[in-house]
Amino acid sequence: MATLTEAPPPLAPPAPGAKPPRRRGRWTPYLLLLPGLLWLVVFFALPVIYQASTSVQTGSLEEGYKVTWHFATYWDALSEYWPQFVRSVLYAASATVLCLLLGYPLAYLIAFRAGRWRNLIMILVIAPFFTSFLIRTLAWKTILADGGPVVGALDALHVLDVTAFLGWTADDRVLATPLAVVCGLTYNFLPFMILPLYTSLERIDPRLHEAANDLYAKPSTTFRRVTFPLSMPGVVSGTLLTFIPASGDYINADLLGSTDTRMVGNVIQSQFLRILDYPTAAALSFILMAAILAVVTVYIRKSGTEDLV
Repeated sequence: MATLTEAPPPLAPPAPGAKPPRRRGRWTPYLLLLPGLLWLVVFFALPVIYQASTSVQTGSLEEGYKVTWHFATYWDALSEYWPQFVRSVLYAASATVLCLLLGYPLAYLIAFRAGRWRNLIMILVIAPFFTSFLIRTLAWKTILADGGPVVGALDALHVLDVTAFLGWTADDRVLATPLAVVCGLTYNFLPFMILPLYTSLERIDPRLHEAANDLYAKPSTTFRRVTFPLSMPGVVSGTLLTFIPASGDYINADLLGSTDTRMVGNVIQSQFLRILDYPTAAALSFILMAAILAVVTVYIRKSGTEDLV
């Protein structure tokens, strides 16, 4: 019997011509990815290819459409509807900034100050998802109705005078103005900002705050030098989750706005379902997707974060 101090016997060399042992589970990761890849191919890649083909077609609904590689459709669509593109970016950016200003304090409260009320506040944040997006937007027509308490309070505080000067409202009314559309976007996409922020803030080690206090740092300095930099992954994720769907939204502009507040989503919806100009609608969709990809790429590079949650 070998003692503990003796080395184990060497393994016998493989016989000449013997095959190496088969690695088990080599295909397991690929098999696990297969359902997701099939889903992306069927419901994303193929529709994108079909829309790309549609965008370079010419014809009519009666005569049929044929692929003629008419790329001028992109330029015609952009030159005609560029105000709606600019308006969509402006409204989405404004709603994203408001969501960040409103969502960060609430996420900070949930992460560090809520205590036993944390779960209740989280339920209240998620509760709007149990109601239809359409119903939530229609509710804002009642909230911002002319002569209502909200508009009356804003008028009494002379807030409407400032917003009218900036061009966000018209006279003493809020409905059918850019402010109403931005308010609807902010409300509907606010949870998409709060949840990533909370996830990022909750991961911060509280001992870092204690160390900052031990070094006689002011609360504002602790927030500026410790909390906010460590929460940047949540800020980047939240802003992307808010800006991307808000820029393509058309329900808020349709229900809370007017013809002067139409976004590019309203144009695409109208081209697809009313005018039935499929090539123009597909071209607008691709231009919007390319613009969003460009903005997101630049934003991620400039933000300087690699840990996106």
